[in-house]
Amino acid sequence: MDWMLGGLGFALFFLYDWNRIFRKKRWMNGFFAAGCLCLTGTGGMLLAEAWKNRGIETFFWLAAAAAGLAGLIYTLFFALPFDATYRKEADGHKVCRSGMYGWCRHPGIWWFFGCFLALGMACWNAEKLCMALALSFLNLGYAWYQDRYIFPEEFCDYEDYQREVPFLIPGKRR
Repeated sequence: MDWMLGGLGFALFFLYDWNRIFRKKRWMNGFFAAGCLCLTGTGGMLLAEAWKNRGIETFFWLAAAAAGLAGLIYTLFFALPFDATYRKEADGHKVCRSGMYGWCRHPGIWWFFGCFLALGMACWNAEKLCMALALSFLNLGYAWYQDRYIFPEEFCDYEDYQREVPFLIPGKRR
C-alpha cells in the first residue's frame, strides 16, 4: 500500500504541474495538495513501521527524518512566496533567487532525500529502505520534469536562472 500511495503522490504532482501550464482545468487544482497527502500517508506508514523498533538507533534516524522534513517544509512553503507559487496561475512571473534557491534550483530534493532515507533506515527493513530510495528517485525525476518542461513556461526568467544557478549540486553562481 505504501508503494502505491507514494507513486500516486508523484503522479498527482506531475499532473498538477502539467495542468497548471498546458490544460488549466480547475478540477485538477487540488492535485498538488492530494499528492502531498499521499506522501504524508506514505511517510506515516514508514513512521508506524519504524515505531515498532524503539531502540536508540531508531530514535536517531527518526530525529534525522524530522530534521529533513522541517527543511523540506521550509524550502517548499516558506522560502518561496506561497501565494505566487501555489495559488496563482502560472503566468510568467519571476523565479525566486534568494536563499536556498540561489544555491541550487531544486534544494528540496536534498531535504526530501534526507527525510525519506532516514525514515527508511529507521524501519530496519530493506524493502522500506528501497521504497524510500525509489521515492527519492521519483522526486529527482519530478524536479527534472519541472526544470525542463514546466518552469521555463511558468517563469519569464527561468532560462536565465538555469544558466546562473546549478540544477542540484549547490555551488557558485555561473
